[in-house]
Amino acid sequence: MAKKEMTWRDAIDFVLSASPNALHYQEITERIIVQGLRTSLGATPAATVNAQISASIKKDGDKSPYVRVDKGSFMLKAGAAVEVGASPVAATPVEAQEEVEEDQYDIVTSFGMFWSRQSVLWQATPKLLGVQQKGAATVDVSKQAGIYMLYDGREVIYVGRATSALGKRLYEHTYDRLASRWDRFSWFGLLPIADNGTIGELPSTFEGSKLIPALEAILIEALEPRQNRKRGDDLSAVEFMQVEDPELQKKRVKATLAAAMEKL
Repeated sequence: MAKKEMTWRDAIDFVLSASPNALHYQEITERIIVQGLRTSLGATPAATVNAQISASIKKDGDKSPYVRVDKGSFMLKAGAAVEVGASPVAATPVEAQEEVEEDQYDIVTSFGMFWSRQSVLWQATPKLLGVQQKGAATVDVSKQAGIYMLYDGREVIYVGRATSALGKRLYEHTYDRLASRWDRFSWFGLLPIADNGTIGELPSTFEGSKLIPALEAILIEALEPRQNRKRGDDLSAVEFMQVEDPELQKKRVKATLAAAMEKL
């Protein structure tokens, strides 16, 4: 009989109860995956974990078993008891820091750093494929809106904006004056990405107080200035790791077979 997987909340509680220290939601997600607590991850597991904990803190207040001790980092409250399956687990007492909201995520929802140009099959409607976490569903971010940077090696040679379709805008740079000058790109998206991988709509307005830390974090994340000891306020958006377009793999296999046939 197949083992029934934990709910997200049970899996989160299991991981936090086993850790004496606060964990970032990315680390919590990684441990959930590595320990096999959940196999149904969706496209945005790290965002799901963050949302589950943040929603409990916001909705349940003092009754929530979680406490935010830094941006994106959480632990169980001192003396809190949670039920994981049938076994109650008590949290290790700690002194919690003041809660800090992750307002940036309301502006920049997702980003990808130093993606390879060679891993994309460039056409009028290219696929820009990425995963949030190992084991998560692949997401096509080609319809994201936001800003992007083109690199020649590690040097930024161009900064642009994509108001509707990131993939189409990047495709244009494969045949314009920059065509031969870039080999990597980074992007910062403003559209929300649902757990099923669909891209949402752009909000009609943004709060000014949230724009400032978001812009700072983007610049520091992208430029990596030596005098900044941390990455902005640590960019709160979810990072996606690039996945090569499987059509490129098929093309390589066909080319290899064709070359082998010519030698026969």
